[in-house]
Amino acid sequence: MPEQEAQAIAATFDLRRLPQAFYDDPYPIYRRLRESEPVRRMPDGSYFLTRYQDLLAVYHDQAAFSSDKKKEFLPKYGDSPLYAHHTTSLVFSDPPLHTRVRRIIMGALTPRHIHAMTPGLIALVDRLLDRLGEKNDVDLIEDYAAQIPVEIIGNMLGVPLDQREPLRDWSLAVLGALEPALTPEQMERGNRSVSEMIAWLDGLIADRRARPGDPDVDVLTRLIQGGADGAQLTPDELMHNCIFLLNAGHETTTNLIGNSLAILEDYPEARAKLVAEPSLTKTAIEEFLRFESSNQLGNRITTREVELGGVKMPAGTQITLCIGAANRDPAQFPDPETLDITRTQNRHLAFGAGPHQCSGMNLGRLEGKVAVERLLARFPNYSFTGPRVRGGRARFRGYLSLPARMA
Repeated sequence: MPEQEAQAIAATFDLRRLPQAFYDDPYPIYRRLRESEPVRRMPDGSYFLTRYQDLLAVYHDQAAFSSDKKKEFLPKYGDSPLYAHHTTSLVFSDPPLHTRVRRIIMGALTPRHIHAMTPGLIALVDRLLDRLGEKNDVDLIEDYAAQIPVEIIGNMLGVPLDQREPLRDWSLAVLGALEPALTPEQMERGNRSVSEMIAWLDGLIADRRARPGDPDVDVLTRLIQGGADGAQLTPDELMHNCIFLLNAGHETTTNLIGNSLAILEDYPEARAKLVAEPSLTKTAIEEFLRFESSNQLGNRITTREVELGGVKMPAGTQITLCIGAANRDPAQFPDPETLDITRTQNRHLAFGAGPHQCSGMNLGRLEGKVAVERLLARFPNYSFTGPRVRGGRARFRGYLSLPARMA
């Protein structure tokens, strides 16, 4: 993006009115905001933060910066399925709900459990790679990146194989409704998707109550049975946190894999180095997460008067945390606009930080590592054959389509 265009967009920046150029490449705009107005007051009275240290301060102060979205989402969604879902799920809740749900979920995502998933993940990826080789002309999102998390999360919740097809469309609709500005069509699609997921999950949960799985590996059984301390989720809490797991675990990992493969196409020297040295894949994944964060935006609301970057904010102020900008802050990352797959000092915020740090981050890392490493081993010369189609969203940055040839 030309510097002059980035400067003009930054000067009138409004999350509710974003030009197409922003969706194509937001980083020059983020840079201008971080340099000129790192605590930017938006037309609606909220604030937009772009500095790493400011985000870190918010993430670690759960008392002053609440994740509860009832006040923010009621005017946006009204009394609707989207409102019920997004104000009950793990990511948009405070203690005690957040504490109860997170403890149950984390019990199924220990290092031991994730290690036990590795053979199955490798087998899944290899099957998908076999199919890519048979087709040759493929879509690396539809045929590969999106397939991996759907199967992994589906296995964790014990979703029957013949019931998994709608999950991606539901996920895109429900998470797409988190965009700063929505069309009536997006709102309708999001509400319809939540309602359809609830109707479907009602049968799945009833079946699992009647025939529990092994709580050591079946997350739905764990959620139904509750925590070791006897804490139980209400029926609504159970339902909406199942939706959260199906959506969040799918969307962000799909974006991680797709973004990684697109970056490697754009940076041939990095790709050649990774092909020659597969041992670098672990640090490369961290750099892809920093450089092109799957989740670009987060939100909080102040519970009392606070001060950030010299700006005082009263209680009830809505704040947007720009992860994509913070992950390219030169105060934290040397030469942040340069892709460096050997970067080791890389405390990026792609998974957030503090009490709300992503509970599935290590599983996502593993999925990304296996997906990229094994694809490069089989198809080091893959190439894109048509236009890449972006998701067209500010919050979640990824692709809807990556047409490619594997040979």
